Amino acid sequence: MSFESLGLIPELLLAVSEKGYSTPSPIQQQAIPPVLEGRDIMGGAQTGTGKTAGFTLPLLQRLVQSDKKLNGKRPVRALILTPTRELAAQVAESVVIYGKHLPLKSTVIFGGVSINPQIKKLRDGIDILTATPGRLLDHVSQKTVDLSQVEILVLDEADRMLDMGFIRDIRKLLALLPKQKQTLLFSATFSDEIKRLSNDLLRSPVLVEVAQRNTASETVAQVVHPVDKSRKRELLSYLIGSNNWQQVLVFTRTKHGANRLVEQLITDGISAAAIHGNKSQGARTKALASFKSGDVRVLVATDIAARGIDINQLPHVVNYELPNVAEDYVHRIGRTGRAGNEGEAMSLVCVDELKLLKDIERLIKRDIPKVIFDDYKPDPSIKPEPIQNGRGQQQRANRPARNKADTSRNKSSRSGRRAA
Repeated sequence: MSFESLGLIPELLLAVSEKGYSTPSPIQQQAIPPVLEGRDIMGGAQTGTGKTAGFTLPLLQRLVQSDKKLNGKRPVRALILTPTRELAAQVAESVVIYGKHLPLKSTVIFGGVSINPQIKKLRDGIDILTATPGRLLDHVSQKTVDLSQVEILVLDEADRMLDMGFIRDIRKLLALLPKQKQTLLFSATFSDEIKRLSNDLLRSPVLVEVAQRNTASETVAQVVHPVDKSRKRELLSYLIGSNNWQQVLVFTRTKHGANRLVEQLITDGISAAAIHGNKSQGARTKALASFKSGDVRVLVATDIAARGIDINQLPHVVNYELPNVAEDYVHRIGRTGRAGNEGEAMSLVCVDELKLLKDIERLIKRDIPKVIFDDYKPDPSIKPEPIQNGRGQQQRANRPARNKADTSRNKSSRSGRRAA
């Protein structure tokens, strides 16, 4: 099947060709035609499946075919909501790339940066707005954005938004949108809460699903290395050095653990940087850019970054600590093995984490192979210590600090929600 057969206009076909793509992925084959028809979509897709183009391409086509202005100014006609700043930036970049030959304007807004340049772009008029929920509500409270003309709403990685505590914010934003609109909801997993949200939002949706729910990517080779907690950093450095890995994404449970691990790796002579919610947006962008360019070999991240990192052909992901929530394991290892490429995911598991490992294996419906290194055999006399479990604990551990621009709204409206 070709992109031409999906009914895309020449301007979009040219942009796709310039991007280097010739054959649509399964999610694109399934999603593009019904979106062009104006149907609502319930999309189930793991990361790396091409879903961003799956909604961006038909969204651009529908907007350009019904181009309109309000009092001579462009109203916001498409709203794309994402859970993290990094994902918002990447989706917005896709909008620009695929829409380069179309007379449409777009911008992206998220927290952690000055709000004033965002206000100027919104006042100039845009067709497509990509945003994180927290910063968008800041603009709503300052009356710098009008959502009353939105024709298409996209909720990207809706499950992650709910996990991060954005459900109240999303419902506040939904109340500001027209009742008559096209809604596209994408989620890697279909929890009961996602189903409730979709029932409230979607009208006779087309179900688009390209991967079995809650399963890890088939292109990722998974392995567990049992090791004592006190020797994890030593084993990680050994793996990186002995295998000469040049690009490794490492996940920790907390931002403090990420910072500490980066310091230890640097001491071991391995270039490393951290990315988590307490880092400024500038620091996060710089760390990600250095990692992509190869200036930094190891990027240490918390789960706030699990969905926001898109790196072509990332070969290695290491779970330095297993996530408290089993579904997050799937999102983490989904950073590798993308777009048909092979990848490798290793988990360094101590005795404290054996229950978490069982939860993960139950979720993905398979046992992960265990490989013990002779020099790093776990001490059988060590007793497990409890790990604070649950989504709430994990959200608190990763909650980022907000700058002054992000505190403009009433603090009470923010309770229980993490910044975008």
